[in-house]
Amino acid sequence: MDKIIIEGGRLLNGRVAASGAKNAALPLMAATLIAPGLHTLYNVPDLRDTRTMLKVLETLGAAWTRTETEVRIDTSRLTGAEAPYELVKTMRASVLVLGPLLARTGYARVSLPGGCAIGARPINFHLRGFEQLGVRTTLREGYVEAAVDDRLQGNVVYFDSPSVTGTENLLMAAVTAEGKTVIKNAAREPEVGNLIDMLTAMGAEIQGRDTDRLTIHGVRRLHPTEISIIPDRIEVGTYLIAVAAAGGEATVTDCIPAHLPSLVEKLRGAGVGVVEHDTAITVTGIPPGKKDAPALRSVDIRTMPYPGFPTDLQAQFMALMTIADGVSVIHETIFENRFMHVAELQRMGGNIKIGGPTAIVKGKGRGGLSGAPVMATDLRASASLVIAGLAARGVTEISRIYHLERGYETMVDKLRGIGADIRIVRE
Repeated sequence: MDKIIIEGGRLLNGRVAASGAKNAALPLMAATLIAPGLHTLYNVPDLRDTRTMLKVLETLGAAWTRTETEVRIDTSRLTGAEAPYELVKTMRASVLVLGPLLARTGYARVSLPGGCAIGARPINFHLRGFEQLGVRTTLREGYVEAAVDDRLQGNVVYFDSPSVTGTENLLMAAVTAEGKTVIKNAAREPEVGNLIDMLTAMGAEIQGRDTDRLTIHGVRRLHPTEISIIPDRIEVGTYLIAVAAAGGEATVTDCIPAHLPSLVEKLRGAGVGVVEHDTAITVTGIPPGKKDAPALRSVDIRTMPYPGFPTDLQAQFMALMTIADGVSVIHETIFENRFMHVAELQRMGGNIKIGGPTAIVKGKGRGGLSGAPVMATDLRASASLVIAGLAARGVTEISRIYHLERGYETMVDKLRGIGADIRIVRE
């Protein structure tokens, strides 16, 4: 089994560039199915998940080529409408082909999604929304079958809680629906905005970008386009937290600081120095062992839809709080099973207690963690263990790193480039 080996205690200094956002690339790749022709996507990260999505598109009949961060996808001729279990089981975002296929062909058959084991993550929001657009949906043998006799019909769709993939799927279906569709309580994440920009460039008529109310005036057809994937705000946040935990000063470049308002506020509240530039963020971690250095302070967080604190940074921030001074209360409101990293952080010395959706972290101060063999349970849990390993005394071995490779492009190389003692051992 492949492992990451980390020798903790190294300060992180220098510059590290952010890659394109996985959570933006996947829906934009799926959106190419709506309009036949050659689409070009720039700044596409090379990850397990983006490779899986390309395989899904290939299964449907699309052809693609890749050159570094540029991906060209030709959807001129679709030969299928089924996303099989063998692919979808590894990545929940495969369900995003439902909306585009309905918009293009009126029929789709997609396996119920898999991905990280962080909760049920049902797609009932998607299905209810499709049904309000006139789609018939059935669940049979582990597959969702969706069909519409003629053109989709515009309607008002309300989400009980903001769903990012639900909003994206309904957007892609509604752009060619007859009449007007209004999505109320829509997700406002930057990745949704990136998709709206692409659909608009393809000829869609969408109003309400960056708000929780989206109005879509259906058009008969869209055309191919080219667009750039936004920087990965979760990757940026992970590196900011890593430097805060390990100490040192580093700048994360090629990013959009405005996409991380809640994290920046919480880092500053913890006593970490953060300076925002036009397309970069510099963070100064408190050096471990330095006399008269201010303590890393505990702060509370509650995960919320954007612009609140991202659930995808909760595990990483918890790792930071294990070495702070004081008590931190972490409340997870998005996914019910997103504390699976706690047991592994405890193995490294973290003092964490869980009660329902809340974790109480009693920080042990700098030097409070020690290296240990640990196992990654999901994508963001993997990142939290890397951060803990960078801040810990001794050696940390992280197994099941395939989770990490689903969502972070060359993380080990990037961290090594700013001074981390980290390597991958392939077995």
